[in-house]
Amino acid sequence: MKLRPMADNVLLKTTEATETTASGIILATTSKEKPAIYEVVAVGPGTKDVEMIVTPGTKVVVSKFVGTDVTLDKVDYKFVKQDEILAIAE
Repeated sequence: MKLRPMADNVLLKTTEATETTASGIILATTSKEKPAIYEVVAVGPGTKDVEMIVTPGTKVVVSKFVGTDVTLDKVDYKFVKQDEILAIAE
């Protein structure tokens, strides 16, 4: 199954945040909060009033309380409106 956003919706996928110590030990992230940085997977076509400026592959920052969470094929996704994106991570 494939998800395709409609209107000005954006489909986001959680980026895996691995944390490594100075000596190279990778720390487990299971006990931490989910990161607020997501990767754009798909973008809707926009509307007459909203031009889409994000593109697939872009890393973005969103608030942790926005959007609709969806799990498909054991992968967590989040649908948000483009105006709910706080920043583009460069």
